[in-house]
Amino acid sequence: MRLRLAGAVLLSAAAYYVYLPLPSGVSEPWKLMLLDALFRSFMQASDVAHALGVCHRVHLLNQVVSWVEVIEARSCPAVLVTDSALGGVPTRVFQPKGGKKLKRGVIYFHGGGWALGSGRMRSYDRLCRKMAEDLDAVVMSVDYRLAPEAVFPDQYHDALAASRAFLSAQVLERYSIDPGRVCVSGDSAGGNLAAAVAQELSSDDSLSARFKAQALIYPVLQALDFYTPSYQQNQAVPILYRPVMARFWLQYLGADASLEPLLLANNHSSLDQPAIGADTRSRLDWTSLLSGERKKHFRPVLKETGSPGVVGEVPALVDVRAAPLLAEQGVLGKTPKAYVMTCEFDVLRDDGLMYAKRLQDAGVTVTSDHYDDGFHGCMVFAFLPMMSSVGQRSMNNFIHWLDQNL
Repeated sequence: MRLRLAGAVLLSAAAYYVYLPLPSGVSEPWKLMLLDALFRSFMQASDVAHALGVCHRVHLLNQVVSWVEVIEARSCPAVLVTDSALGGVPTRVFQPKGGKKLKRGVIYFHGGGWALGSGRMRSYDRLCRKMAEDLDAVVMSVDYRLAPEAVFPDQYHDALAASRAFLSAQVLERYSIDPGRVCVSGDSAGGNLAAAVAQELSSDDSLSARFKAQALIYPVLQALDFYTPSYQQNQAVPILYRPVMARFWLQYLGADASLEPLLLANNHSSLDQPAIGADTRSRLDWTSLLSGERKKHFRPVLKETGSPGVVGEVPALVDVRAAPLLAEQGVLGKTPKAYVMTCEFDVLRDDGLMYAKRLQDAGVTVTSDHYDDGFHGCMVFAFLPMMSSVGQRSMNNFIHWLDQNL
């Protein structure tokens, strides 16, 4: 009897911990709740370890990720998988066996808030393996340096160095890649790096090849407005909470963690910030860049006075290499045709939608692929054991777009 009672209490406690009210319409809510409970447990454990001085919270999280997810390079009958380097940056290479002599090429940057993850994780390994096989393409998944040891612009420089090497005549020839059919892609923070690289290299006349396409998966593109409609609507929706995104930004930019409340209050982008001009503000003005369907009933939070020294202390907040949404129209107009995936229940939804609109306004051909039941990170959950319906659909549609446009 006591064992049954204890079991019932433990089961109730577990259910209480796992259960989280979610918006109606999100795909397979119980799977998302389980994922969130798992991530929250790891995050809370890492916060405790950090507070006790045992290790940095990011180190513990990455240790867990490595233990659970990182796998060795293993080839299969259809794809040769090897670990190599691009421009001095560790990279996992996926080469399809057979097929056409000249292959398509994709360079991919993983997500994880510029601080977590690896291209050697099981989820990314499976994604790139499937891309290589389905597209008959050479896929290179880049392991750029991570925060807190590396901060902006280190990750950007790694992504740029790897991309330059990827587009070099030597690498294209070595892997039999068609120089006219190459793409840069990434998800979340990796989407940020992909967008920044596409902007930089689209104007580089020294390259022997240019990207034909950019494919951005729920990218993070700006850190000046934490009150876009999607930040307001989804601030408490897993797996990427609004305060967590602010923390990731501060880690990436090498800024003091104590600035988090200022960012979350939009004090850092108040009107008394001399470093943020009208042109910059117009590039992330969601009241004009978003449709009424996305704006809904939400109102902008733009303060007259805030903390005017923040941008001076963290100048990368307005650096287009860190925040590609802030780029000038002329720069955007030179970038290749784009695929931008967004999810309704994602704080970063409006970053992607605004970028797609700005690219279109600059004359770039854009495919905006929106998932009304999607959540942040859904595409990497396209495989067992946490396979989700929207994960499978989004991955298949992403690969289909590449097949039709690359």
